[in-house]
Amino acid sequence: MNLENINTLYEKGIFSSLDIHFGRFISNCGDAPNPEVFLAAALVSNAKKNGHICIDLSDVAGKKLVKSEGKDAVTCPTLDAWLVKLKLSPAIGSPGDYTPLILDDKKRLYLYRYLDYQEKLVDYILLRTGYNPVDVDVTKVKTCLERFFPSNQLSNGQLSNGQLSNDIDWQKTAALASALNPFCVISGGPGTGKTTTIARIMALLIEVHFPSTLRICLAAPTGKAAGRLQESIKMEKEKLDCAGKIKDSIPEEVSTIHRLLKSIPDSPYFRFNENNPLPADVVIIDEASMIDLALMSKLVQALLPHTRLILIGDKNQLSSVEAGSVLGDICDTGNLHGFSLPFCRTAEKITGQRHDCNQNKQSGIFDSIVHLQKSYRFSDDSGINVLSRTINSGDANKSVSLIQNGKFGDIKWQNLPVPHDIIQLLKDIVVNSFDVYLHAKTPDEMFNAFNRFRILCALREGPYGVVSLNRAIEQILADKGLIHPGTIWYPGRPVMITRNDYNLKLFNGDIGIVMPEVSSGNDLRVCFQSPDNVIRKFHPFRLPEHETVYAMTVHKSQGSEFEKIVLILPDSESPVLTRELLYTGITRARKKVEIWGTENIFRFAVSRRIKRSSGLRDALWCG
Repeated sequence: MNLENINTLYEKGIFSSLDIHFGRFISNCGDAPNPEVFLAAALVSNAKKNGHICIDLSDVAGKKLVKSEGKDAVTCPTLDAWLVKLKLSPAIGSPGDYTPLILDDKKRLYLYRYLDYQEKLVDYILLRTGYNPVDVDVTKVKTCLERFFPSNQLSNGQLSNGQLSNDIDWQKTAALASALNPFCVISGGPGTGKTTTIARIMALLIEVHFPSTLRICLAAPTGKAAGRLQESIKMEKEKLDCAGKIKDSIPEEVSTIHRLLKSIPDSPYFRFNENNPLPADVVIIDEASMIDLALMSKLVQALLPHTRLILIGDKNQLSSVEAGSVLGDICDTGNLHGFSLPFCRTAEKITGQRHDCNQNKQSGIFDSIVHLQKSYRFSDDSGINVLSRTINSGDANKSVSLIQNGKFGDIKWQNLPVPHDIIQLLKDIVVNSFDVYLHAKTPDEMFNAFNRFRILCALREGPYGVVSLNRAIEQILADKGLIHPGTIWYPGRPVMITRNDYNLKLFNGDIGIVMPEVSSGNDLRVCFQSPDNVIRKFHPFRLPEHETVYAMTVHKSQGSEFEKIVLILPDSESPVLTRELLYTGITRARKKVEIWGTENIFRFAVSRRIKRSSGLRDALWCG
């Protein structure tokens, strides 16, 4: 192997210029440039960009990266030979060393910073898990649980051994776990009552600790997700069976995690950190599947030793855009674990519910993880519900049958048209779905109508990607006279912020709609709806980076819900096509989903899971 061969990876588009420069920098740290070190460092850089925390050298050793003959061929060294070369580099150390790259005993190579993030998160979780209950009044907990989760509202659930239980209220179990554990994860699909559970947990903790005041912080990864949670908490708290003083103590304000920790502009750091902890007794984070490793690690480092952390999310959803699959790794996605015997005994004593437990299991992280399993939004015979579960199981044959047999009225299959015909096929859907919002008179009416429907895409680029489809939709609406895009800015144009602006308090994922401002001579303003439903208006030229958003990627849709969606898949295989993407896209719909695709591409997506290299799962579950 030589450096010329490795440069072929840049010419072929496999490595970016950043990967090449980083590889060269690390290689040059030794006495002479080393191709094996160069390649390993460039692979680590490339892996981070693709969402991995590290590279597992065992997976790539001996494999061809460029499958050609002669001088263009690039094959990774054999594992043993590669390890010898890497261990001789002064830029590569072992855990505990302070070097740019770290090689652990499982043959995983990390950027130092990302191993540090991982280790600090692991230390935080392991220190707070295992059945070691926090100091609470058990009698009060039992009384409150009986009131907030009356026995006539029991929900059917599935035990980790696959058997059905008719007497387990999983929301009640989640509340109990949150009361007993300083760290708790509550996972559940759409409509399983996660927001309801959050409101009841807050009421439970406040009432159990009353008259002491609990400082509770609520946050979510994006402004959009924060807004939805804030609106839901306001509605749910009014339904609670508790005294007015308890309801009044339940916070309604929800911020983004960046705002909660007080991000320092133009910096990856926060004002609240391990040296300046966040003054909170309880921190509750919604949509936790969207949080990357770096942010999750910085969050836990900023918490006081006694702060209770509760993560809420859907372990089956897409992972974060940035590196890591944190919620999935914490939940050991794909595996269900029962509770330990001590937890089961306590749960039975307090709630009267018998849980599945393994006599051989000692207390561990599984006592801090609860899966909500009954959907209150979808019935058992809902097509969206059945299809999402079938996709999660990886059963491509059954999934295809479900969407093509016409049995369910809430799911529909549409064979993917050729690019030339897509405008014609989209025309009626687009006009019927966007007509109401484009005729709305007030910002509130416009947002309410606009948020009923969305076109979701797997890709950003290409004939079936977001960029191309947004242009097509604009053309359709312009041809019908519904919009008049003489310039980039026109009344009715929806835009999504793609870069945080902390001065304007506009954040990645926030959606605004352009409207004329009557008070200023019909000059155009971009209206944004804040979590408390206040409309904020900005001159178009003040906005940070943004894009048109009639259609959006499935990744960007996380944290959103629409009455109806059209999910458009590409016509060729892509690394982003996974069962998590299909599941996330389909479950954005409350009432109806239409899937445009080809059968072979749909099957390809169902057959693939997101696999991100990380040591987090092993450290938590195999240590």
